[in-house]
Amino acid sequence: MHDIVIRNGTIIDGSGRPGELGDLAIDGDRIAQVGGKAGAGRRELDAAGKLVTPGFVDIHTHYDGQATWDPYLTPSSWHGVTSVVMGNCGVGFAPAKPHMRDWLIQLMEGVEDIPGAALAEGIEWQWDSFPEYMDALERMPRAVDVAVQVPHGALRVYVMGERGAKHEAATRDEIAEMSRLVEESVRAGALGFSTSRTLLHKGSDGELVPGTYAPEVELFGIGRGLQRAGAGVFQMTSNHVDMPKEFEWMRRLSLETGRPVSFNLLQTDEAPDLWREMLAKAEAAHAEGARVAPSVAGRPAGILMGWQCTASPFLGRASFHALADLPWTERLARLRDPAVKAAILADTPMDLGSFGNYVTRSFHKMFPLGARPDYEPDAADSVAARAARLGKDPLDVAYDALLEDEGDALIYFPIFNYSYGHMDQLREMLLHPLATVSLGDGGAHCGAICDASIQTFMLTHWARDRRRGPKLPLETAVMLQTSKTARLYGLGDRGLLQAGLRADVNVIDFEGLTLHAPKLAWDLPAGGRRLVQTATGYDATIAAGELIMERGEKTGALPGRLIRGAR
Repeated sequence: MHDIVIRNGTIIDGSGRPGELGDLAIDGDRIAQVGGKAGAGRRELDAAGKLVTPGFVDIHTHYDGQATWDPYLTPSSWHGVTSVVMGNCGVGFAPAKPHMRDWLIQLMEGVEDIPGAALAEGIEWQWDSFPEYMDALERMPRAVDVAVQVPHGALRVYVMGERGAKHEAATRDEIAEMSRLVEESVRAGALGFSTSRTLLHKGSDGELVPGTYAPEVELFGIGRGLQRAGAGVFQMTSNHVDMPKEFEWMRRLSLETGRPVSFNLLQTDEAPDLWREMLAKAEAAHAEGARVAPSVAGRPAGILMGWQCTASPFLGRASFHALADLPWTERLARLRDPAVKAAILADTPMDLGSFGNYVTRSFHKMFPLGARPDYEPDAADSVAARAARLGKDPLDVAYDALLEDEGDALIYFPIFNYSYGHMDQLREMLLHPLATVSLGDGGAHCGAICDASIQTFMLTHWARDRRRGPKLPLETAVMLQTSKTARLYGLGDRGLLQAGLRADVNVIDFEGLTLHAPKLAWDLPAGGRRLVQTATGYDATIAAGELIMERGEKTGALPGRLIRGAR
């Protein structure tokens, strides 16, 4: 008698092999049988006409604070995710001396757009060192598994104090101490170390993440901590443009330490074909024996604009900012006033810097999202194209678009992976043998991005619905977010449906799977705001042999744990 038997499903095992009809049996927290006809189960799930896949492994999240208060790590668990890796981009909350806590919160708030008030109220600080942070995570019951990386920003300030935050050079002894702490943390179970090199990542104080300018001597010194521990990934958030130069130290770091180096690979409008060069460099490095792994977003990485979001086309308009502190109902009433609209449109826009100006003024890249979001929109649907047809100012069209749905409408702005107005280049990236699906940023960018739903998008758009070009094979879409992501971080006990492995399983109504429009919610601690996106079609999500989600509802089971180290 098995504990759970899933009957008559199409088993997509995560390996990339074609699916097959059959049963899947679970005993305890392990898979007992895959395929064929299984014996009786204490609980049986009918999966006829449904997919049976591994639970998804999301390797780029920012739940470092949320993991201390939310056992389900929504929205990720709504999308079939059963394991997450946190501590990316060089930001996190450990190691942390007591006087550093407020500073780390403002760093995370600025870099990842997580409300500082929510973090301040939600986090119960029970640690100083990084191993103590892992102990605190381990004590908390949870539904999904969490894994951690040591963030460069917190580590540098822990060792160097204010000098680390101000980007001063680390001494030889300070580098040695950072290296020792990384080794200690990885031996205690951390899955790696992360750093940020992008000039977009700034704290609320306007300062870049500590380590952004770190020289090779510091990066290699820390990397040797991974080498001594014999484990761990070196995760690097790219600056996206100056990547050929950055790649050389990543290649040498991997060769010297024997550890994989993961970097973000995105198509940028400034250098729309640079990604091809980077993939070629990754191939050459692989041939040398280096493991330099491109992390690719599953869809165009972009922002969502709205009246109550972090971003909107009107950020540089003084008349718009004058309404910012009004209660929402009063603000919406004012925004509907033709005189207020005329004043906002007539304002001379402030200079928001090159990136801010690009985002607020590039109307050819703004697309009203609507109730059925299209993440591969046609140029004819842009705000600029609509304005041309109507003979209007694009800002006027954007204003009216955001007033729809009682003022809750959103505009989608694909910043990365959409330079040519389609996803053919992104498909090529995803199909590259060295690439892994990443960059969903679960838990972060609460007022501007909601890409933690990428797992569902990979199935609905890439494997089923795409109209503007070739799709991805269903088996590939599953493999990219299960066995490939698990393998990069050394998690050999999951990501595949195979007897003896951890019983993390999704049962999915593939034909009925629907990704709903993102919405704002005020459900974080202290009433903090975040964008959330739900899906229907996940009949069941099983973690460690226990049903944690059933048809979108939480079951109350909490089998998750802290993942300590590769396996």
